[in-house]
Amino acid sequence: MKKRIVLALGGNALGKGLPEQMKAVKNTAKTIVELIAAGHELVITHGNGPQVGMINQAFEAASRIDADSPALPMSVCVALSQGYIGYDLQNAIREALLNAGIDKAVVSLITQVKVDEQDAAFQHPDKPIGSFVSPEEAQKRIAKGEVLREDAGRGWRRVVASPRPTEIVEAASIRALLEAGQVVITVGGGGIPVVSKGNHLQGASAVIDKDWASAILARDINADMLIILTAVEKVAINFNRPDERWLDSMTPQEARRHIADGQFAPGSMLPKVEAALFFAAAGKGCQALITQLEKAREGIAGETGTLIQQ
Repeated sequence: MKKRIVLALGGNALGKGLPEQMKAVKNTAKTIVELIAAGHELVITHGNGPQVGMINQAFEAASRIDADSPALPMSVCVALSQGYIGYDLQNAIREALLNAGIDKAVVSLITQVKVDEQDAAFQHPDKPIGSFVSPEEAQKRIAKGEVLREDAGRGWRRVVASPRPTEIVEAASIRALLEAGQVVITVGGGGIPVVSKGNHLQGASAVIDKDWASAILARDINADMLIILTAVEKVAINFNRPDERWLDSMTPQEARRHIADGQFAPGSMLPKVEAALFFAAAGKGCQALITQLEKAREGIAGETGTLIQQ
């Protein structure tokens, strides 16, 4: 059965540096084209962890050398990462499509994602970004309004908030591109974080979890399935314990119970399960799958992965 799918790529699909990324996206593109060839309608989202960090550090270094080259706001760093990751992805997918005899346009969309200015995450920023600096440099930057914290004796480092996404600003454009038969790469790095100021969208000093943003997107474009790709084939409970169990499926109720029991690591599997749960509970027929990239096709067929549905 053909599906409209939001495919959320994990870090292993992109590599860590530019040369590694260019190689990784070629393998990623092959799997994506297999899904398209099977008749599925795809929207592709991706993370940007290493990439946005490198962009931030590069402009930090430039600002120390040249006073006229200021460090960039986090929203601009995310926008830059969307551009250069999207460039590699869309070219790799386009090439793989043509090699498979499929004539289909691929487009990367610079995507803004609204967050709530009153989100409690802004009061407790905890996502480290950028390079370590001395206490003296940290105090100078704090005086300019940045938030820095000491990191386990290794030095001071900038931290930003990670608020929950509330709305995909370009959702209507994404739907229009899908209706035109195009493959869309969007919500890169969780989206450019913005807050509403009347009709103005103001960039926020934040990063958005790409799986949560992908779940919001999947809901808003009436997707049939959200696939969150990760390093493991299935989700486990009692992980690394003698009674470890890999799950083929969960209902939303079971997922909530496992979350309440602390089964999933906060910095690892927990946000993936929470995002999958959000979409699976969004409406009748909504399915969320967590699996590896190379197992995506089998997962859609119900042969592997962890499926969350009502």
